[in-house]
Amino acid sequence: MNQLTISFSKTPENNSDMQMRKKVFLVAGYNTISMGTGRKEFHPRKPRPGLEDYIKEAGENVLSQIGGADNVDECVIANFISSRYNKQANLAAFFPYIDPGLTYKPAVRVEGACATGGLGLVTGIKSILAETAQVVLVLGVEVQNSVKAVYGADILSAAGWYKERKKGHAHFFPGKFSDRAGAYFASYGKEKARQAMAMWYRNAIENARLCPTAQEFENKVEDLESLAFTPPNPNVFVDHLNVYDCSKVSDGASAIAVVSEEGLQRCGISKQDAVELIGVGQAEYDLTKAPENPVWLSTTEQVVKKALKMAGINIQQLATVECHDCFTIAAVMAVEAIGFATTGRGPDFILQGNTARDGKVPFNTTGGLIGWGHPTGATGVHQAVTIWEQLTQKAGAAQIKIPRDRPYGLSVNMGGDDKTLVSLVYKKC
Repeated sequence: MNQLTISFSKTPENNSDMQMRKKVFLVAGYNTISMGTGRKEFHPRKPRPGLEDYIKEAGENVLSQIGGADNVDECVIANFISSRYNKQANLAAFFPYIDPGLTYKPAVRVEGACATGGLGLVTGIKSILAETAQVVLVLGVEVQNSVKAVYGADILSAAGWYKERKKGHAHFFPGKFSDRAGAYFASYGKEKARQAMAMWYRNAIENARLCPTAQEFENKVEDLESLAFTPPNPNVFVDHLNVYDCSKVSDGASAIAVVSEEGLQRCGISKQDAVELIGVGQAEYDLTKAPENPVWLSTTEQVVKKALKMAGINIQQLATVECHDCFTIAAVMAVEAIGFATTGRGPDFILQGNTARDGKVPFNTTGGLIGWGHPTGATGVHQAVTIWEQLTQKAGAAQIKIPRDRPYGLSVNMGGDDKTLVSLVYKKC
């Protein structure tokens, strides 16, 4: 084995920034259908694919693109909370179920709430940098339609500080972001913010209609913005958000291979079919503490700064962004935290069309969490697959133009209420 190649730089801002000491690539992405309400295949009382079915489908399709299981050194499965949704733990042991060729190969399961998929990718990246592997299969999965939504809200509240559960709203995380929305409206005005949230919803659904695996692919509503302006009903939901402001309950899996240059050669994959990972940011905020400023995503801000600093680029060089729009207000605040607008001006940036698929920097080109879906443990991997597709011109009807002078993509995957964050910067090869 070669010498360990993870190194650490010491700076006044941060003394633990991981550095890329060798090239790391993503190849062979695959998404299953994001299953849930809105899909014609979905019926709450009829049998649907289970956890193992999604794992097998996503894993097999990646293996078929990289020359089979023999080319894989290690495996990572990202899953938030199947032990409660599906009464199934020990998920790493499902890799041999995907393919017998994965039997006896090292595998690990990671968890970090809604940022679980991003953490799975970081785990694979570190294996490549440590040279314990040249090819890592990373798979994210979640099956959440196994329980009624009200019970699912209790399960998902584990992504926050569970001691707050009895103090919070029955719909725990919609309540958290409703509170953020209320604070935002009070600070910067409601009308323009609501307009931007409605436009975000419209863009998400229109993008999802171009992606056959998206949960909202078959959405036929004509006047999406009017629907998005449905008044919130605090008697049955939360104070400042309606159901269209929220990502849906979703089942699905996404998978991709993290590889070195040697891994590319082993798998027989050209660099034109790969994207290079050039920036990694990872950060945590105290789970037991409320946000210092409810109108600002401080951990998102920090993690994006880390990723961009490592990549050596600025946001003006980005061709596309995948942000964690679990709620429309989270999208508005993410635009600001990433740096495209100052606080309170995110709505202006969105309403000017900058985040639309034909805008200055297209966001969430297959619909994001609101349009494509949010199978929690898979979301961060789905973001990576989407950017891999865009930068390698494999996005089909959802393809956007990637300018030659801006060959970069950014993903931001958030766990909990801005608590666990992963941001990655990708470069077209």
